[in-house]
Amino acid sequence: MIRVIQFLLAAAVLAAGFVWFADRPGDVAVTWMGYRFETSVLVAALAIIALVFVLVLLWAIVRGILRSPEQVSLFFRHRRAIKGYLAITRGLIAVGAGDLRSARKSADDAARLSPGEPLALLLTAQSAQMAGDRSGAERAFREMTRRDDTKVLGLRGLYIEAQRRDDPDAARLAAEEAGKASPAPAWAGQAVLDYRCAAADWAGALAALDLMKGALEKADYRRKRAVLLTARALALEEIDRDAARSAVLEAVKLAPDLVPAAALAGRRLAEAGETRKSRKILERAWTINPHPDIAEAYANLRLGDSARERLTRMQKLAAMVPGQLEGALAVAHAALEAREFSVARAALAPYLSAPTRRVATLMAEIEESEHGDEGRVREWMGRAMRAAGDPVWTADGVVSERWLPVSPNGRLDGFAWKLPLAEIGVTRPVIEVAPPRPAAAPIAAPAPEAKPLPVRKSAKSAAKARAKPVEPVIPLVHAPDDPGPDSAALESDPVPEPTSPPPQAPWQRFMQLFR
Repeated sequence: MIRVIQFLLAAAVLAAGFVWFADRPGDVAVTWMGYRFETSVLVAALAIIALVFVLVLLWAIVRGILRSPEQVSLFFRHRRAIKGYLAITRGLIAVGAGDLRSARKSADDAARLSPGEPLALLLTAQSAQMAGDRSGAERAFREMTRRDDTKVLGLRGLYIEAQRRDDPDAARLAAEEAGKASPAPAWAGQAVLDYRCAAADWAGALAALDLMKGALEKADYRRKRAVLLTARALALEEIDRDAARSAVLEAVKLAPDLVPAAALAGRRLAEAGETRKSRKILERAWTINPHPDIAEAYANLRLGDSARERLTRMQKLAAMVPGQLEGALAVAHAALEAREFSVARAALAPYLSAPTRRVATLMAEIEESEHGDEGRVREWMGRAMRAAGDPVWTADGVVSERWLPVSPNGRLDGFAWKLPLAEIGVTRPVIEVAPPRPAAAPIAAPAPEAKPLPVRKSAKSAAKARAKPVEPVIPLVHAPDDPGPDSAALESDPVPEPTSPPPQAPWQRFMQLFR
């Protein structure tokens, strides 16, 4: 609608202009080289407009003729670029489909038609990787690193190739070079962080983590930084106590539930005489995550305290999170040192029906210290051998006696305080073997085939299965002894076997001819 209105307004303005010129006629006279031209103003204006149009048309024709070689060259370049784009498209589809032959052919066409194009280089590298040509892939990736727009992609490829040929130094250099880009890719920052952690370069790992700050969640960044600061504090513990204490205090602020940081901070503050601050840190960590390392640091808050004072302190700590096994064990240990055996037994009483290994071992120590009863000690030690396990520092299937910042597979903050088989969920033998039948019960006939036992079942059904004798799947039947030859048969002479077949009827001999 607006365009229609604009067109009508323009037509009205032109019509008004023509009318205005028609109402005001005039003459235009031009004298040039002895010639005199006279005409009206309207005709002169139209002649000027026509002359301008002709000049513009002539200039366009001359300009097109002058630029024709460039236009022809541009046409062929555009056509070549389209062919290269189509070759790259076919090659990437062939790579995705696993068609090596088509991928290599398309890569060669793309390299010929579009040399130096980023996608052509990527196609060449991927087709070389599919063919197992590692050197060709590396050449393509190195060519990509010479361009600003594909540098990070080329470094990524070099990093992967270095990992495949087990060259950690080359992989680290590629990751560090990619980490200098702005913004740094997440894979490069993580790779640099892993390499620094594997080399125990905690200062370098902290610097690498700071470069990754924008790519990480806030909680994840705080946790990783707390773990690295704790690792650095443990490394500086024997070198620079002040630096170690400042690092671990920052770690506690970032992650109050990090047990190694809280325990180390509590010990260092207690050594410096800052008992109140140490108590607050340990109590806060205990309420979040009760742990024996925290209990040990809390028990030694003040040097020179008596055993009874430590027992009172541990009872206070255990009361903060009631019903926890770690609290009961801490109280029992402190009571055993204070020779308050009744207090130790009372603390462990709720867990004696199904004791863990530490509970049974501690009960053996109590029996030995209180009564010296070797029989009771052996009984509790036997129960400890059969008891369920206790949580330990576990990572990647490896059990460690102490916390480590990096797991055996190079994973930061991989160690966790848990049961080693907690992921599997095994609490009893997976395969249940039926008890053998008593030898006094002879089996006269084959027993019916019994149903196989289920691999997993509830405790009630398992108890019923153990209560009832289970028939074996394959019954065992003793073969009777060979009584020897029949005595009646030995009394008569043996009958000789016939050496020739019996005579046949005539019709049988006739049928033999057609067989």
